[in-house]
Amino acid sequence: MNRYPPIADHGMVGDLQTAALVSSEGSVDWWCTPRFDSPSVFASLLDSERGGYCRLAADLPGGDDGAGTVRQLYLSDTAVLVTRFMAPGGVGEVADFMTPLQGAAPTDRHRLIRLARVVRGALPFTLVCRPRFDYGRAPHTLARTGDRSAVFRGPGTDLHLQASEQIALQNDRDDESGGDITARFTLRAGEIAAVVLTCVSSGGPAPTPLSSSAIRDELEACRAFWLGWLRSCTYRGRWRDIVNRSAITLKLLTYDPTGASIAAATAGLPEQIGGERNWDYQYTWIRDASLSARILVDLGFVREARVFRGWLRERIGTAGTASGEPLQIMYRVDGDPRLIEETLGHLEGYRGSAPVRIGNAAADQIQLDIYGEAADTLARAGDIGGLRGWRAFSSMLDWLADAWDRPDEGIWETRGGRQDFTYSRLMAWVAFDRGIRLAAEYSRPADTARWTRARDAVFQQIVQRGWSAKREAFVQHYNTDVLDASLLLMPRVGFLSPCDPAWLTTLDAMDQELVSDSLVYRYNPEASPDGLRGSEGTFNLCSFLYVEALARTGRLTQARYAFDKMLTYANHVGLFAEEIGPSGEQLGNFPQAFTHLALVAAAMALDKQLDQAESRPPMTTAPM
Repeated sequence: MNRYPPIADHGMVGDLQTAALVSSEGSVDWWCTPRFDSPSVFASLLDSERGGYCRLAADLPGGDDGAGTVRQLYLSDTAVLVTRFMAPGGVGEVADFMTPLQGAAPTDRHRLIRLARVVRGALPFTLVCRPRFDYGRAPHTLARTGDRSAVFRGPGTDLHLQASEQIALQNDRDDESGGDITARFTLRAGEIAAVVLTCVSSGGPAPTPLSSSAIRDELEACRAFWLGWLRSCTYRGRWRDIVNRSAITLKLLTYDPTGASIAAATAGLPEQIGGERNWDYQYTWIRDASLSARILVDLGFVREARVFRGWLRERIGTAGTASGEPLQIMYRVDGDPRLIEETLGHLEGYRGSAPVRIGNAAADQIQLDIYGEAADTLARAGDIGGLRGWRAFSSMLDWLADAWDRPDEGIWETRGGRQDFTYSRLMAWVAFDRGIRLAAEYSRPADTARWTRARDAVFQQIVQRGWSAKREAFVQHYNTDVLDASLLLMPRVGFLSPCDPAWLTTLDAMDQELVSDSLVYRYNPEASPDGLRGSEGTFNLCSFLYVEALARTGRLTQARYAFDKMLTYANHVGLFAEEIGPSGEQLGNFPQAFTHLALVAAAMALDKQLDQAESRPPMTTAPM
């Protein structure tokens, strides 16, 4: 077993309240439960010894002669993950899935089902279950509850393990303190074995005995759910497979009881191997979640976006932050604003990338762009939320009219001091623009004259102070000539036409400074220090925003080539992390919602422009 498999060497399964990562070696390397942002049960990605894992895999012959091969895939258009093991003596599979809990109330009971089967010949399998509760900080006990069942008890959480009759479980020690479970068994063609992991609150009811027919029914129900859900998708473009996979990924990263989507399934995975840029992404950023909701609406998934907008309106309507802002930049999935950042010094980090952090101190930052993303999402759906919702939204824009002209930490959450970031001003302009439109469209009372003055003042300031005559481009903030890829959104939000000369020279400048073989850096941290040591890879979000910008500008050949190249960086099951490293490796938390929503947006924009180009009549040459 690889001590630290590549970050990209994983697929994700989930039940819409929690998610697990399974490597192509059959190891569950990540699972936090009962919610995405709960403490971990398995987290070997952060420390192979202390983090915990559950491995169920065939024992393949070793050597360099290619005697054993492993492949991983999803059942088409579902979140059922299949890991295939192929050897001269047989071919076997392990299918991992969790039953979606759509429409269900929050629950502390979550099941991960693992089915092993052999389709040809015979294969030996190994099971190792080594949970380590609360990121390896909490001790556990192990008690056998039957010949083929056991329970691991940690503080506040019980993990029940059940196995089918082919699997004889063994304790790795005689006492109950801190033990693990192992098993070795052989399956022959046509035989199926099951391992079910059920997490419940301490002392909660034990799961019912395993039933092979019930498990088969559950697998079919899981498959049917995802196929049925995708039937709502309205995308019919050129890249349906990868767009469908991105849509499923965004759904898996959404906490269904509240509609709040998290930024990524993991915490602490590095943006640079051995570096310190290791953050916890298991929370709901207003920005990311708003953009996810917009993409889901564009794809036809209106329910998910509607539920999120309700969650967002609740946040807007609450008391706000201690420093007076209407919104905090991120929350827990239930809306709790407390995200205290702490360092897990006992974990070595992925391949020695320390410190490992959980919680996120950036929650206390000021990032004024979030009001633009929130307003755009509400305006796009025409969802003002009734009288109470409109009053809260209107009050938010009244506050912003006084607060927009001040430095903040910006979209990239820099820890090097506040600046007058151009992107933050851009999205303030969006907030006022969308608010003015909503008030007019729905005849709602608002100080639209004030909002209009603020909108126009923001516009003038961006044009005057955010523009560098030297670079002939809009820049990251008012005290630099450094470029910033977040401004690739200027045409999408309607601030500039994609054919405006000022935009075209900005895009050309980004080509020269931020783009490397179609991969795009967020900015240059050496030229614009962000308060952190080390470097980072190219940012997948920005690379897809670049494709979208090229398409809107009409540079279709360049856009399509850049998009096709970006798709080659997806992992074997179509998932993306946050960044791409210098050797094409995926870096950062995984899988990342930002990347997948930008992929969908790029595909839709490119499809639209290609369709328009193909519908134009061919140019003819006038006769001589």
